[in-house]
Amino acid sequence: MNVIPVVNCPDEACAREKFAVLKKFLPAGSFVHADITDGVWSTHATFSDPSGWAHLALPFALEAHLMVERPEEIADDWFTAGARRIIVHLETVDGAGIYRLLELAARHQAELMLSIAPGTDPGSLEPLIARFDERLAAFQVLAVHPGAAGQRFGNEAIARIISLRGLAPHATIEVDGGMNPETARLVKDAGADAIVSASYIFNSGDPERAYKELKEI
Repeated sequence: MNVIPVVNCPDEACAREKFAVLKKFLPAGSFVHADITDGVWSTHATFSDPSGWAHLALPFALEAHLMVERPEEIADDWFTAGARRIIVHLETVDGAGIYRLLELAARHQAELMLSIAPGTDPGSLEPLIARFDERLAAFQVLAVHPGAAGQRFGNEAIARIISLRGLAPHATIEVDGGMNPETARLVKDAGADAIVSASYIFNSGDPERAYKELKEI
């Protein structure tokens, strides 16, 4: 299983601590997932200053999960700050916005991933998949409510993964929220390619071991 560690922090000091842990075992160039929330669309606010993230001078590829209102207004700042992949939510952007974001990602030689939150019907992605074809080839299923780390996996995500895999057989599907060895196996069996994990890795006594345990799923 492809495993991407999550940094979900209220400030830069917390982020630096998390990255100090990751630098001990995560290969340079690996993706790290940053939860970027505004406390408006999401229920939780995190360290969300693109220039502050840029100052971290990370040896990793940044995947910025923009759980915010109007993500298209700040996406360029995140690409400029070094994000190699940006995740935006179907619930916060329309077809025109997705088109603009795809164009912006192409200019930065980066990627765009589209996420759906709990309660969103994967079928609503079908017109977008048909319209953008291979340009929109990566999706995320959020298995918890947008915001804080440490939430419990929502089992309804399994049906959404299966449905999305049927709509986009060749797409990359990432799952975010409540990941541990048990839930990772469930989502892999449902058709997911990748998971992101915060609490299971960082709240364990041995983050490297926890990361490798998930990788072996």
